[in-house]
Amino acid sequence: MTPPAAPYVLGVDTDATTLREADHLLQALAAELTLPEGVFGCTHLVRDGRPRVALSLAAGAEPVLRTARDRLTARGYEVRDGAWDRNGRAVLYPGAATLTGTLTLAELLARSAIDRVTVLGTPDQPAPDTRLVTRDHVRPHWQDGRLVLAAMPAVGGTLVPFEDPDPTPCCADH
Repeated sequence: MTPPAAPYVLGVDTDATTLREADHLLQALAAELTLPEGVFGCTHLVRDGRPRVALSLAAGAEPVLRTARDRLTARGYEVRDGAWDRNGRAVLYPGAATLTGTLTLAELLARSAIDRVTVLGTPDQPAPDTRLVTRDHVRPHWQDGRLVLAAMPAVGGTLVPFEDPDPTPCCADH
């Protein structure tokens, strides 16, 4: 998805097959390319005969990503203009690094580019003083041009992000 304040977007094809692998690749590439703080980095599930997790990088202006495009292409990545879809899963976004520990929803929204928090199974917006146990893994998705974090109820009236940082692989017990 193209963030409203970031009209220039690169899509990066990868061989990553899991979200965890794509997260690590995205973070490593961002560090290696020394991308500025305001760049958005998202993952996108691609199902076109070769299932994989592609990446997108979005910035406010083309020059910010021009060098990144050249360096990624030189490393053998297929790079294209635009994201893979409009519903990317944000890994890199302004304020992401500050979302650790337990925060109120008001703090989360004030510290980051996240626009809204929804709670699974609940039509109402959670109260701003509701605590979110981040598990140091906050992965919002783009929905209608807004960065939205899906959360679920947890112990003691808190919330946790819907995405588990350490998911159990399917069929792990057999």
